[in-house]
Amino acid sequence: MGTNDQKRSLPHGLRLVALAGAAALTLTAGLATPLDPAPQQARAADDGKKVLTVAVAQSVDSLSPFLAVRLLSTSIHRLMYEYLTNYDPKDNHAIPGLATKWESSPDKLTWTYTIRANSTWSDGEQATAEDAAWTFNKMMTDTGAATANGSYVGNFRKVTAPSPTELVIELKKPQATMAALDVPIVPKHVWEKVSDFSEFNNDKSFPVVGNGPFVLSGYKADSYVRLKANKDFWRGSPKFDELVFRYYKDQDAAVSALRKGEVSFVAGSPSLTPAQAESLKGADDIQVNDAPGRRFYALATNPGAKAKNGKKFGDGHPSLLDQRVRNALFRAVDREAIIDKVFRGHAVEGEGYIPPRFQDYFWKPSADRKLAYDPAEAARLLDQAGYKKNGDGKRVGKDGKPITYRVLCHATDPNDKAVGKYLQEWWGKLGIGVRLNCLDNVTDPWLAGTYDLAFDGWSVNPDPDFVLSIHTCGALPATPEETGATDNFICDKKYDELYARQLTEYDPAKRADIVKQMESRLYDLGYMNVMAYPNAVEAFRTDQIKSITTMPAKAGNIYGQDGYWSWWSAVPADSGGSSDNASSTGVVVGIVAGLVILGGLGAFAAMRRRATAEERE
Repeated sequence: MGTNDQKRSLPHGLRLVALAGAAALTLTAGLATPLDPAPQQARAADDGKKVLTVAVAQSVDSLSPFLAVRLLSTSIHRLMYEYLTNYDPKDNHAIPGLATKWESSPDKLTWTYTIRANSTWSDGEQATAEDAAWTFNKMMTDTGAATANGSYVGNFRKVTAPSPTELVIELKKPQATMAALDVPIVPKHVWEKVSDFSEFNNDKSFPVVGNGPFVLSGYKADSYVRLKANKDFWRGSPKFDELVFRYYKDQDAAVSALRKGEVSFVAGSPSLTPAQAESLKGADDIQVNDAPGRRFYALATNPGAKAKNGKKFGDGHPSLLDQRVRNALFRAVDREAIIDKVFRGHAVEGEGYIPPRFQDYFWKPSADRKLAYDPAEAARLLDQAGYKKNGDGKRVGKDGKPITYRVLCHATDPNDKAVGKYLQEWWGKLGIGVRLNCLDNVTDPWLAGTYDLAFDGWSVNPDPDFVLSIHTCGALPATPEETGATDNFICDKKYDELYARQLTEYDPAKRADIVKQMESRLYDLGYMNVMAYPNAVEAFRTDQIKSITTMPAKAGNIYGQDGYWSWWSAVPADSGGSSDNASSTGVVVGIVAGLVILGGLGAFAAMRRRATAEERE
């Protein structure tokens, strides 16, 4: 699928390139205007409001935190609602959010959270433990409400709120993610009026009641999302009065808007292309941030779409059910060429499912197991599987027809199209056809299982539980007509057993070992081929932003963080002093030529999110 929403990334020989220099930056400047129907030069609004405008290449899938999975949508929800815990922008360890502290019983089956007394909803109501209990209970009892984040509550036995400041969660089995529950807490008094959580998108009435650093104040599909600063936010009000995410279908147009000062920041889809980044380096009042990413870029293979009730659907090519065929295809992908010619060195070769940025969980296959580039071996595997060439040099299926695979491609992602052309060349030499299906909306055919392969990618969080959960049998849709949390319909008993084990393992080293076994299993199954770990390449105007926080502090990203730190900390260029809100790292923007492995990410410092050109977070 795309979006991250589903979106994926590419591989190449693992090369750790030295830090080109983590440069501290001071963003300066002008003020962006509120979003208007026609573009105009960013400036102070007529009423003097300071507006920060972010150009994005992804549309919102849903403004309901119970349904949203795309990176843009989930990033917006981090701005709108508090979670029980947050993640320190310096090193990703778990810190207080809506909960000021948390502790478990000796048997790890009961967790008690102390809910802060100084968080209020934007309509003036107090945020309490009852809101959190209601949120979790709704997810536990309503399949619609469990669409996006149901994996977090699958092991919950009971959730209660004995008092306004005490939340108690009882578990069926120990659960290692209790300081990493990536679930937006919503106001009960507003959401209890919703009748159908599978259909409600939270996009008709504004402002939307929340308790985060920003309040959602306006939205137009495939156009903009507008948020205003929450002056009563318990951690302190943002320095910008408004934050606007403006949608650009054409990424070059977004870059042009940055040059003209019509937007303050460009993230790309989710990254800028190497050519775009290069064109911006040295430009007046523009700074490029090129840092190690938290995403992977991959090819996902349709394993035969099915629902929990056992019903199969979709029309994936039957040859892809043969592991030898999948391995053959991936042995005919030159990852080094993709890194060098598509990403131009702004990525490293993909191997395991979790990027090397998260050192504790990073896994790579041994030399004898690696699906290295070997076209001759690819051809041998296809012959062995019974898919041989006909007189015209075309591989034919069991039905005697030439094989042509449909590859889902994000129309807004230049990388998908570039890699797709290489696939046509490489697989064409094997006698296999490739038909790129580049769409603005890849979600519909993905959910319907009407694809053979697809470009896929996710933003991985410090705690990998979520991105691991989307390949379990439990993530499949209940019926073919419903939507599940699955990435691409993988369901494997051995993988599920490993997933259950890591979830109950509290020893960080032992849990990391189990996670690596899960990555090994995914690699062996061959349904998910990680090609690369792209850098986070983004740019902003230094005459509009004086300072902003990266995450992690050392060579980190700005867009799509595990928290709200970047936009909450951003200081307008004309503000005159340093921000009280900015973290002690100030505006440390890491300018990196390649990928730097960051260690010391605690076992519970967690947050998920997947990404793609339509990317799921």
